[in-house]
Amino acid sequence: MLLAIDVGNTNTVLGLFDGEELVRSYRVKTDARSTADEYRVTFRGLLRDDPDITGVALCSTVPAVLREMRSMLDLYYAHVPHVIIEPGARTGVPVLMDNPKEVGADRIANTLAAHHLYGGPCIVVDFGTSTNFDVVSAKGEFLGGALAPGVEISLDALAARAAQLRKVEFVAPRSVIAKNTVEALQSGALYGFAGQVDGIVSRIVAEIGEVTAVIATGGLASVVIRESSTVTVHRPDLTLQGLRLVYAKNT
Repeated sequence: MLLAIDVGNTNTVLGLFDGEELVRSYRVKTDARSTADEYRVTFRGLLRDDPDITGVALCSTVPAVLREMRSMLDLYYAHVPHVIIEPGARTGVPVLMDNPKEVGADRIANTLAAHHLYGGPCIVVDFGTSTNFDVVSAKGEFLGGALAPGVEISLDALAARAAQLRKVEFVAPRSVIAKNTVEALQSGALYGFAGQVDGIVSRIVAEIGEVTAVIATGGLASVVIRESSTVTVHRPDLTLQGLRLVYAKNT
């Protein structure tokens, strides 16, 4: 089985592929202080009931974790091929940015998977620590996009800076017009972020023309997309699928 590892700033997602089928996935918190040995213990606990790993594909947006993950692969998975999305890896994704090295590996994986699954041009909206809007051309090129503060860090900042406000669960309130502080915060966050998505997507479409799909992914996507009028597809496994495709290109 192929083990795909997507290391984000907040969470790390692991996926197990049997051929092209994602058969199981796990989500754990990302800790930049963890060592290669600690990651090995975590992975061994999660994967103890699964068949032998025959390959590993990895992307990381956290340099400290990437260093330890690389050490872990060299120490404990040296017997299997492993591919890391970084300069030198074959992705098949031309990056049309002023500085291609600035583009996160997860955005490259999302671009590859989105074009493979839905063609192009298309838009990926990734709800992570930041909310990423990635624009994919009809040829599968990464054209660029937009970055906005993510849902959780926005709520954390509001609670930290306002004396009478606190962090709340990110769920839909009973009504847009809230009758208490908790639901007022939920209303502002949910409908505010849904409006942000629709506004930015609409402006992108105005620049590039009609798109084949607007694909939502990331941990909090399922909450926001219920209130979005522009998102057409929800693919929680998009980055993992991109890792699978990159692994195939490099092995």
